[in-house]
Amino acid sequence: MNRIDSHQHFWIFDPVRDSWIDDSMKKIQKDFLPEDLLPLLTENNFAGCVAVQASQSEEETEFLLDLASKNDFIKGVVGWVDLRAENISERLSHFSQFEKLKGFRHVVQGEPDDFMFGTAFRNGIAALKEFNFTYDILIFHRQLPAAIDLVKSFPDQDFVIDHIAKPDIKSGEIESWKKNIEEISKLENVKCKISGMVTEADWNNWKPSDLKPYLDVIFENFTADKLMFGSDWPVCNVASDYKELVKTLEDYMSQFSIEDQNKIWSENAKSFYKLKD
Repeated sequence: MNRIDSHQHFWIFDPVRDSWIDDSMKKIQKDFLPEDLLPLLTENNFAGCVAVQASQSEEETEFLLDLASKNDFIKGVVGWVDLRAENISERLSHFSQFEKLKGFRHVVQGEPDDFMFGTAFRNGIAALKEFNFTYDILIFHRQLPAAIDLVKSFPDQDFVIDHIAKPDIKSGEIESWKKNIEEISKLENVKCKISGMVTEADWNNWKPSDLKPYLDVIFENFTADKLMFGSDWPVCNVASDYKELVKTLEDYMSQFSIEDQNKIWSENAKSFYKLKD
């Protein structure tokens, strides 16, 4: 099975730039590069990955594109560009020359809850379609209503929700998140990544049964046609390891057909990001 990890990160750790990696996350206060990930992919039957931005600069995009140019297993890059810039079309035109650059992301979870209603931001979203770029939605669950409005407002734009919109798994709160997931999943132009769950759970004490109610919701609503696996490596290391993450999802998906499993492990990511073998 040629699996694709649809969501992971690389960085050369910088304590100022990467201040979000605080002392509670000491395990990942170091460099993580392709040579660190490749053995994990190989061990777990992955053919490749999609590298996603972790800091908000064009330098980050260029860094990931450089790594992708030197490592065939990095099949795609989700970079960052200032979507609110007046010259956004010019910047997207520039980046469209890079075949492995598939889309963009902004760390909206760190912005005010009305950020996605901003005119400048929406101008940037509107510009993506011309260049066939995707957009990764990174939010906390309370920002789902704004994401619903965004996805509805751009029906021709391809969106994917990162980390199942970060429900509060640690507390077990599920109802408001579930209601919004039910609504957003009905929209044809949005998919969802099965990623980032363990870091929303109790890092030191989570167990698969803690994740199951949330997995049930996203599988019931998005279905196998609109879900893709993402490890969120190396961030996941604060609460798990790569093999444990994969095993947890393998066990959960054992109830599904091989065809549906293949969609989630590889086909949906390949299709969404237009990845090449």
